[in-house]
Amino acid sequence: MPIINRIADYAPDLTAWRRHLHMHPELALDCHETAGFVAAKLREFGVDEVHEGIARTGIVALIHGSKGPGPVTGLRADMDALPMDEETGADHASTVPGRMHACGHDGHTTMLLATARYLSETRNFRGTAALIFQPAEEIIGGGRIMVEEGIMDRFGIEEVYALHTDPFGELGQLRTRPGPIMAAVDDFVITLTGVGGHAAYPHECVDPLAAAVSLYGQLQTIVSRSVKPLDPLVVSVTQIHGGSAMNVIPEAAQVMGTVRSFDPEVRQMAEDRIRAICTGVGQSHGVAVDLDYDKSYPPTVNHAAQTAKAVEIAAEVVGPERVYDDYGPEMGSEDFSYMLNARPGCFLFLGQGIGPSCHHPKFDFNDEAAPIGASFFCRLIERLHA
Repeated sequence: MPIINRIADYAPDLTAWRRHLHMHPELALDCHETAGFVAAKLREFGVDEVHEGIARTGIVALIHGSKGPGPVTGLRADMDALPMDEETGADHASTVPGRMHACGHDGHTTMLLATARYLSETRNFRGTAALIFQPAEEIIGGGRIMVEEGIMDRFGIEEVYALHTDPFGELGQLRTRPGPIMAAVDDFVITLTGVGGHAAYPHECVDPLAAAVSLYGQLQTIVSRSVKPLDPLVVSVTQIHGGSAMNVIPEAAQVMGTVRSFDPEVRQMAEDRIRAICTGVGQSHGVAVDLDYDKSYPPTVNHAAQTAKAVEIAAEVVGPERVYDDYGPEMGSEDFSYMLNARPGCFLFLGQGIGPSCHHPKFDFNDEAAPIGASFFCRLIERLHA
């Protein structure tokens, strides 16, 4: 693969940066140490402008090319980790109990730092590269917050691109597609309240557990009976809570889960059916039902023209035999969707070799992938801004 030679020379530094970030994971918007590390590196590289404090700990760095005026293209990396314990056994494992980089964001940040270093050295392009270091992808949508705080207009960003590590792809594969590539995500918490009491006297109680079991079964009919078989939809119940003793019928129970979809009408239908099922279960079981339904990230939808550009440049970097231009869509979600709603662009997956999936306690970013991703980003800027 024709990785840029200068970026290949960075490889030991990239590994050191990435492993430092991996050892010091931070959550949500509170990526203070990570942002401090990033900002210090950016200033060391000599980028033209470093704008901090966006979405609390987000950063936008601007690098101006040497060939005169031109477009402004955004490149995005997420910085946050996940609230889970690590089981990799690596020497660079998380030093913070209950937190780990289980989705490769340490690698994403490293690739964008390498991009900043190379572009600051060479500046062989017109216009401006806007490097977006974003917190809170995993939990509350830092991408949404950065867009709402005006980064696209403030920095004149015209197009935007992002890479995500892919542990299901061979090292160096780049996979994407025009149109929907990742799903919208909604979450729900349903609280069922009845009348608790002694389990030996169920006739004196109103059992929320019986209602929860009935609710679970009926939720499964949404996908199987309320949507066309060819329309993608997932309704998954992921938690059921209730009770604390063998001989007590509890007063309340909770049912929690997630909904994944692509089509806005299918998304709305799923919400409407959940609400109707909750009402019916409440009436049939005599329990009070409270539904907290959170519409979260929209679907991640790539733009056709920008995807075509990205595929062409990816083939140059990794070879056409390693580029897949009709990959997915997947039912996972991404808050890069907000940036793609604000500006045209493309989201791609970068293969890092087959291994534990993202969000698995044994997941670790493959450091060999970092020079490949950085080479793609740099060639993207140089070709789009030639």
